[in-house]
Amino acid sequence: MTFGTATLDPAMTSPDSGASGAAQTGKVPRSIVAATVAGNALEFYDFVTYAFFAVYIGKAFFPAATPMGSLMLSVAVFGVGFFARPLGGILIGAFADRAGRRPAMLLTIGLITVGTLGLALTPSYASIGMAAPVIVVVCRLVQGLALGGEVGPASAFLIEAAPEGRRGLYASWQLASQGLAAGVAGVMGMTMTALVTPAQMADWGWRVPFVVGLLLVPLAIYLRRRMPETLHGDRRSSSASRARPPRARYRGFIAIAVLVMVGGTVSTYVLNFMTTYAITTLKMSPGIALSATVVGGFVTAAFALVGGWLADRHGRRSTMLWPRLLTVALAVPAFMLLAAHPGIGMLLAVSSVLSALTAISGAASMTAIPELLPASFRATGLAIAYAIGVSLFGGSTQFIITWLIGATGNPAAPAWYMAAASVVSALAMLALPESRDRKLLQD
Repeated sequence: MTFGTATLDPAMTSPDSGASGAAQTGKVPRSIVAATVAGNALEFYDFVTYAFFAVYIGKAFFPAATPMGSLMLSVAVFGVGFFARPLGGILIGAFADRAGRRPAMLLTIGLITVGTLGLALTPSYASIGMAAPVIVVVCRLVQGLALGGEVGPASAFLIEAAPEGRRGLYASWQLASQGLAAGVAGVMGMTMTALVTPAQMADWGWRVPFVVGLLLVPLAIYLRRRMPETLHGDRRSSSASRARPPRARYRGFIAIAVLVMVGGTVSTYVLNFMTTYAITTLKMSPGIALSATVVGGFVTAAFALVGGWLADRHGRRSTMLWPRLLTVALAVPAFMLLAAHPGIGMLLAVSSVLSALTAISGAASMTAIPELLPASFRATGLAIAYAIGVSLFGGSTQFIITWLIGATGNPAAPAWYMAAASVVSALAMLALPESRDRKLLQD
């Protein structure tokens, strides 16, 4: 899987160079993919890292009568980031469709830096009182805005910059970078747990992964500043570019796109819950349990690229549909097998197989949806569909499956929810036309 020459084509460095130029020349430098992937991975890393250290963040900023109270407040603030995503998707997606992909992605990297810097440096509640939790909430809102606004412009950019016949592979780096971020965040969590004492972790250790992320910000900004612009210059400069497209025309499509996202979103957050599930339901040690999330992240990164390659070779619809149907068939038996034979081998096998299926389908979905939208609404449309799907179903999944396990006493309850969501997505996928051989719409 190569990405063309490493030599930057002069035509692509112009702010007004369009996607068609990139595709026609075929000279798409690796730095384009690197810039998008690095920034996207960094933003997801910062967002996900909060979840790994929620216990310590709760103790530092949200004192309560019990440790569980602090944790619940911390988790609630984690959810705040999800609610900010649709707003970020609408605002930054619209900005990307009017001003260009590159300025929008520079804006998101700036926002995530502000949010992460605030989390890393804000003194604890014991030091500054109520100002501490207020700052943390604001930081999570800023991070949510950035993440909601990142997916649309980044995916649009990758698709528009891709050479002929490789849009699926290029677009798959969007999802691959998310998996990479989750894996690296998990590794950082395991590393810090092994290197410092619980007291040191509660005092300052949880801040280290955020600081590590901040150290990579200058590189991400440098790479993104050197990116070409793929939104046509005449569209950005003309009065037509400032006119909003008739959104009513796309409402039906966006509704279908949200349903397409449901299966992958629920599956992703069920799999992200595997660490907690392994500890609370399967009674595994935290170290073993955390390995499921880490392995799942890296499997997602690898198989997202496989999904992009398959989507280019066999088409978008079949590549997104068959893994989703396999998830319907395999999720419940896999969880039942895990519950009957709990152990690290079975845990990693189940997490890997379901993560791989989710990644293959998700990569094709994240390619097809923006391909079917015009340039003037591509970033906004995908951002809205993704943000709504993740906010409604991603933010609620862990609460729902925790309740299902408690209410039914069935350890396979998360799998039933995953399978049901996958059925909904499979039906929505059938409503999408095949887009592999279509030219990108410019109006």
